[in-house]
Amino acid sequence: MRPDDELTAGYHRFRAERWPEARAEYEALAEKGQKPHTLIVACSDSRADPALIFDAAPGQLFVVRNVANLVPPYEPDGRLHGVSAALEFGVKVLNVSRIVVMGHAGCGGVSAMLNGSPDSCRDFVAPWVGQGEPVVRHVAETVPPEEVEGAAEEAIVRLSIRNLRTFPWIAEREEAGQLVLTGLHFGIADGVLRALGDGPRFEPLS
Repeated sequence: MRPDDELTAGYHRFRAERWPEARAEYEALAEKGQKPHTLIVACSDSRADPALIFDAAPGQLFVVRNVANLVPPYEPDGRLHGVSAALEFGVKVLNVSRIVVMGHAGCGGVSAMLNGSPDSCRDFVAPWVGQGEPVVRHVAETVPPEEVEGAAEEAIVRLSIRNLRTFPWIAEREEAGQLVLTGLHFGIADGVLRALGDGPRFEPLS
């Protein structure tokens, strides 16, 4: 990296401003290991960073990010499953007590489900977002046009929550009261978190 690029400048700010006050915290984490209380499945979108949104300290969150915050269903078929591997490690090794799926407003992945993936993203993005296309098509047929985008983003959070429950070791822990599953949606423009509840739409987090 160049000495004057944004990442290098940010690193120097971290070393000068953050590191001195957090050094003991990082040293303890290095010595004792991580013990996060929550695993978060979030979108890779650069505007929806879970650590910033939850004002979390290092070691508190085990974060898995991908296009459209998708959790695929349980398929232990020997293939490469990055999200499922992170879930297994977070639940079985780190023993997190909560899994949060957090969607967000203006999600490009959900837009691709509604409108088709860019022609330049057919190798991986198109099949990945294809998981959610039946769900968002149903949403598009059942809500007013002005609500489709937001309702579709919430529907993908619901889909991921349902898929989490196909993992037997997640379902067992939830049934035993050892693990809580939470669905959230972050409004980029207003900074408000909305939560999945019993109603048809997410409600502001109290």
